[in-house]
This record gives sequence, structure tokens and C-alpha cells, in this order.
Amino acid sequence: MNYSKHENAVYAALWGLLFTAPLLSLYVRTATDSSLSFDWHEVLVVWRQFAIFFGIFLVHNFLIAPLLVYRQRRALYCSIVTAILAGFILYQCTNRPAHMEHRKPPMAQHERQGEAPPDEAFFDEAPTPPDETGPDEAPTPPDGLRPMPPKHPDGRQPSPRGHRQPSPGFMDMHDIVAVVILILMLGMNLGIKFFFKTRDDRKRLHALEKQNLEQQLEYLKYQINPHFFMNTLNNIHALVDIDPEKAQHTILELSKMMRFVLYEGNKQGVPLSREFDFIRNYLTLMKLRYTDKVRINVDLPGEVPDLQIPPLMLITFIENAFKHGISYQHDSFIDICVTIGQRQLHFQCRNSKADSPVQEKGGVGLANVKQRLNLLYDNNYTLSIQDEADIYNVELTIPLEG
Repeated sequence: MNYSKHENAVYAALWGLLFTAPLLSLYVRTATDSSLSFDWHEVLVVWRQFAIFFGIFLVHNFLIAPLLVYRQRRALYCSIVTAILAGFILYQCTNRPAHMEHRKPPMAQHERQGEAPPDEAFFDEAPTPPDETGPDEAPTPPDGLRPMPPKHPDGRQPSPRGHRQPSPGFMDMHDIVAVVILILMLGMNLGIKFFFKTRDDRKRLHALEKQNLEQQLEYLKYQINPHFFMNTLNNIHALVDIDPEKAQHTILELSKMMRFVLYEGNKQGVPLSREFDFIRNYLTLMKLRYTDKVRINVDLPGEVPDLQIPPLMLITFIENAFKHGISYQHDSFIDICVTIGQRQLHFQCRNSKADSPVQEKGGVGLANVKQRLNLLYDNNYTLSIQDEADIYNVELTIPLEG
């Protein structure tokens, strides 16, 4: 899977700012308040929380998000994300005492630091009037002062008004906020991925349109290839006296080929049946040029589904086999096999290698075909070329569209 450098740069910038924010915040506070000191423990506590989100982000970005963005596996993606959210909620709830330690109410913080609570400090500083009450009467506080709340029998001070104890429920506000942040983070990750995928698709489409224009010029070489037509017309001329009926049939096959190139070659997709007919017509004309020393075996599907293929995609490999695999001195062969299954086409072309290949100009080269495959299918195709000592083998598997 190829990841955009710009996309990774955006992620690095966002996470860099996020991890730098606690440092900047603590630095500003210590710079403005001389009574505070720079406490690395506070920064590490925040970083520890960020590290959990960062780990989930990495797993989602590189393993889970591509299932939805590039492979359209919606059900699998939703199942995995749901499992991650459930695991995260369970982690938050089981680790609640750890994060609640950092959210103690002011009363607990004063008691932990050895300071008197605000109410107690107020009464300690206020002047105490002489004790004029009797032994059984409670002293009356001065006007404007409220009495200290009574302590429990076990000596615990009750929580001051406005500071409630954490709810004993399954999830508190801290857990809910953490889950919402996680959902927003995953959504942001998907949004950025879809943005860059859309941008890359537009670039690929623009390059494909440009490539199609160049490819159309290459297709024209089939129309003006003098060597191909010279040999074909010579063969037809020889058949006029020997087998006039076969000569007429050959002229008809040639006209069908040229009609296909002229009117179908510039389209994005043609029916499989039309492409196979073009291959059969091409092989029929090429067989007129060679003797029985050249063995040509063709296995094309008899029943063709109603699917489409880019025009003249397979003929390039067949033409290459005739150019470099035919020998006039020795026996040679060309084996062509096409199978279709599960909306995929598998093409194989094997040919012998001639000592002195026939040098013909024109046609579309293998380099252009590979570039065209990359633009049309990205990484969703396989092309295997085995160039051995005496055999040249090409295998191609491409998806078919309806």
C-alpha cells in the first residue's frame, strides 16, 4: 500500500503540535507565576494519555482505515472499529482510579498538602470572642460567619458544597469525553485519507486522459503500418488466383479489424466479445504469412460474459510474440489462452524465441502497456513475464467491469 508523503507530513505535524502543547502550556504558566516550578511529572502524565490515542491512531491509519478507503470492506471495518471502541471503554473504566487521582476536589488537595481547608483557615484567622456561654451551650460565632460543619463520628470531614464525589456508574464524564475524542480522531483520520485518495484519483484520471490521447496515436499505427498491410495484401493477392473465396474472406477480416481500430480503439472499454473477435481476425491474417512450421494454438472462451475490457489490451502481447517468436528456419510456436472467472480475466501467451527475430515497427510497446495497466488498475492487477532461454511467457490477470 502506497501512502502519500503529504498525508504522512500532515499526521506528523498534528501529532507534533499535540505532544508539544503540554510543554508550552507548562512553560507559560511557570514563566508568568514565579511560585510554580516546571514539573516534568505533569507533562509525562499527559503524554501517557496521548500515547494511548497515538497507538490506536497508528493501528487505525496503517491497518484498519485502508480496509474502508481502498478496499471498500465496510462491514469488516465497522466490526473492527466497534471492537476497538469497546476495548477502549473497558480500559477507561478499569483504570478510572488512576485518572481520578488527578481530579481531586480542592478540599482533598488542601488536606494532601497539609493546609487547612478554606473554611477552617477562615475561622483560624478570625478573632475569637471571649467565652461567655455556659458549659452546656455552644459558642455563638460572630455575625457574618457561618459555623464549621460538624465532623462525622469517625473523624472524616464531609465534602464541601459544590464538590460531589465521582459517580459510581459504569462511565463518568471523563470516560465519555475520552471516547468522544477517540471517535473524532478516527473520523479525522478517515477524512484526511479520503481527501488525499480523492486528490490522487483526480491526478490519476488526468494522467489517464493524457495517456489515452497518446495511446490513440499509438493505435493509429495499426492503420498506417505499411509493413503489416504490405504482407497482408500480398497474401490476399496470392490467394486471388489460388482460392478466390478465401481471398474474399481475408479481405473481410481485414476490414473488420480496421473498423474495430477506428471506432473502438479510442473508447475506455469494449465488450469482451468484440475484443476476442479482433484477436481472432488478427490471428487469421497472420496465419496467412507463415507455413506449417509455425504452430499457433488459440484457446478463447466460447461463452463470454457481458463484461468490458480496455480495447487492444491483449493484442500487444500477441503482436510481440509474432515479432520475436517466429522463425522461418526452425519450428516455432505461439500458445494463447484466455480464461474468465470471478469477474477477472487471466491471459497467457507463450512463444518460442527466434534466433533472428522479425523486426517490425509500429504497434504499442510493452513499456507503454505496463504504464497503461498502472494507470487503469493501480495495484489491482498482476503481470508476470518470464524470459527464458528458448521460451517467452507472459501472464496477465486484470479485473473486469460490467
